[in-house]
Amino acid sequence: MKVCIVGLWHLGTVTAACLASCGHDVVGLDFDSTVIEKLQVGQPPLYEPGLEDLIKQNLRNGSLCFSTDIITALDGAEAVWVTYDTPIDEEDRADVDFVIERVVRLFPHCAEGTLILLSSQLPVGTTRNLEQMYAKAYPGKPVTFGYSPENLRLGKAIEAFTRPDRIVVGLRDESGRQRVKELLQPFTAHIEWMSVESAEMTKHALNAFLATSITFTNEVAVLCEQVGADAKEVERGLKSDARIGPRAYLSPGSAFSGGTLARDIQFLSAIGNAHHQPTYLLSAVRESNSMHRHWVQRRLQWLLRDFRGVQVAVLGLTYKTGTDTLRRSISIELCKWLVEQGALVRAHDSVVKVLPDELAQKMTLCSSPLAALEGVSALVIGTEWPEYQSLAAEKVLSAMREPLIIDPNRFLIKNLGSDPRFRYVTVGKATL
Repeated sequence: MKVCIVGLWHLGTVTAACLASCGHDVVGLDFDSTVIEKLQVGQPPLYEPGLEDLIKQNLRNGSLCFSTDIITALDGAEAVWVTYDTPIDEEDRADVDFVIERVVRLFPHCAEGTLILLSSQLPVGTTRNLEQMYAKAYPGKPVTFGYSPENLRLGKAIEAFTRPDRIVVGLRDESGRQRVKELLQPFTAHIEWMSVESAEMTKHALNAFLATSITFTNEVAVLCEQVGADAKEVERGLKSDARIGPRAYLSPGSAFSGGTLARDIQFLSAIGNAHHQPTYLLSAVRESNSMHRHWVQRRLQWLLRDFRGVQVAVLGLTYKTGTDTLRRSISIELCKWLVEQGALVRAHDSVVKVLPDELAQKMTLCSSPLAALEGVSALVIGTEWPEYQSLAAEKVLSAMREPLIIDPNRFLIKNLGSDPRFRYVTVGKATL
């Protein structure tokens, strides 16, 4: 099947590469010429394990190409898959108009019967609005609209796309079902069919549920710290209950960051406001998570008191592992705060080789984890890069001035956290 993927950032480049790898004829379309120029030589717009190799392989075998030309890209396309990563601001508000404007550009060039499948993060009702706009402008040239919420995870996106638990697809009628099956058949036969609005709402509800689970667990964990309970043991007790289960999002640790979960909380809150329906729980989730984002700062203040001239190491700076994205990173927020308090910050990250301009002159980016630990009075684990788990206790002790480790998610519990020579502080366990 010839498929046009529209919008080439994380979601779009992964979608295009994975579809091309299983035999579809894929054209990636984006109106940003800089992005296209890099993709044409196999360079994705952001780091994702395995993605660059997959793109280059498909470019070589001719199953994938990229273009800024809308006419060429849509010529002969049976399916147009809209995969823009919807921009969000610092308050988690999505720029929905950005996506809508670009989808509307496609309308004059879509052939009759084309499947237009939306996977961008959009509020429920957006697909219906686009359907109505299209029908009004082109009443004699019907197409089929559908919505399939994206299910990618930074750092594991290719695996998530090619080996999904299931894929949710919302269609208005049966006319597009066979085409969707053909499109997705290489990856799964488990498709949850539903209405368009239900598919849109499923995305909101899923992310809101995950966000609620995280904030619930972290609130319980902070109470555990006060009364001498261990939140990891409580987690085990919860997950062993059949009504909850072992895969529940109940691991105590850092607050959720980035905009993915927060965006859907915001979408649902906006829907509630529009229909005069209070969303008390969702509002509390955002407030609780915002408070927990500063757990490390509160612990450091309690343990160090005065930061002036104190050296602190932060290992891991990116938003999460498997990406080089720094936007919305809790580690970067922490570094900025430490600098403001007068601390001397030493940092390391497995993929970040250059600091943002606003931090480049204010902190030190070291070439190795041990170099970052030289003379520091505290070590904070930010992004959990696997190489940090190979740090040897003796080398860490000899490098640090004070053996204090702040590790919210217990990432180093096996190699360092169980050593009594360290003062090891983690979410959900009392600090002596």
